[in-house]
Amino acid sequence: MGVADQSKNTFLELQRKKVHRYVIFKIDEKKKEVVVEKTGDPAESYDDFTAALPENDCRYAVYDFDFVTPENCQKSKIFFIAWSPAVSRIRAKMLYATSKDRFKRELDGIHYEIQATDPTEMDLEVIRDRAH
Repeated sequence: MGVADQSKNTFLELQRKKVHRYVIFKIDEKKKEVVVEKTGDPAESYDDFTAALPENDCRYAVYDFDFVTPENCQKSKIFFIAWSPAVSRIRAKMLYATSKDRFKRELDGIHYEIQATDPTEMDLEVIRDRAH
């Protein structure tokens, strides 16, 4: 499975320039590569991000989580989320599972990974707990 240059460039825009709050990637089965499906603007919330994920299909996503430490420092952590809802097709689950590590290696600078099969596994509280 290849990775489109646009996917890498969009990730770098999120990581270095902070022009996206999140990026959702999908596997284009015809092109055999991971492409950008949607980006979220920096003002979008975590709820906007989770609402943008399909309920019945797999996706990869990165989310730039901003938070304030107990010492009152502004920090940011990049989460890689492997979204694989229980109701998605077996073939899609297999494809995303087997391609994940190779794709993730292309995105240098990810702090945490979360695998979620339903929304509760990637709730904002889960993200918050991991980041601190």
